Amino acid sequence: MRYRFLFAGIVVTLAACNTTNPIQLADVAVSFTMGTPGPTAALFDRAGATAARALVITSAELVLREIELKRADVTDCDLLGENDDGCEEFEAGPVLVSIPVDGSVRQEFALAIPAGSYDEIEFDIHKISSGDPADAQFLVQNPTFEDLSIRVVGTFEGQDFVFETDLNVEQELDFFPPLVIGESVSTNITIAVGLDRWFLDANGQPVNPETGNNGEVNENLIKENIKNSIEAFEDNDRDGNRGS
Repeated sequence: MRYRFLFAGIVVTLAACNTTNPIQLADVAVSFTMGTPGPTAALFDRAGATAARALVITSAELVLREIELKRADVTDCDLLGENDDGCEEFEAGPVLVSIPVDGSVRQEFALAIPAGSYDEIEFDIHKISSGDPADAQFLVQNPTFEDLSIRVVGTFEGQDFVFETDLNVEQELDFFPPLVIGESVSTNITIAVGLDRWFLDANGQPVNPETGNNGEVNENLIKENIKNSIEAFEDNDRDGNRGS
């Protein structure tokens, strides 16, 4: 059995774990939100009125490659043989995801996977490399992303900035409670990316995003903030709220 993985209108055929019996597939939409509702000008309202005006994000893009959903009754996908049931693995991309910066929820791609109960989604935040054949076509279409995985544009204290990073890391996001996918019920997973937490120091104060560029003083701080800012949950109403 082979499954279809849809990225931004492109259909990719992928190998799956179970090849023995016919499997009924369910459509699952994967959407993104910035994780904090409201206009971008108020991203940092918890740091005070002055800080709220210090940073405005106008666009935020990141590159993903590979996605895997783990069934709730499987302890470790890596311990299974390739023909065992339990892990539905989709390898596709890289794909460029544009995170809505206005608090809305926007579908970026869709999956067709077997019905069942899943308790984890995994994907890579992926640095594009000119030496990786799998990245070649993406790089032709997005030349500014060579050796990068994330690009954010906006203003800090009234001055234009561009934040770029080569962060290359796997994200493992748990579903609480497990995601139950039915054959006849439309399901949406929302991945909330907490842009409001990326450019904060340990005291909760905004820092200039350009100080997080490769080799700059806040590079490690902001990379850690990014890794810790992402969550996933069922969101069939697509309102960006857990459990809706």
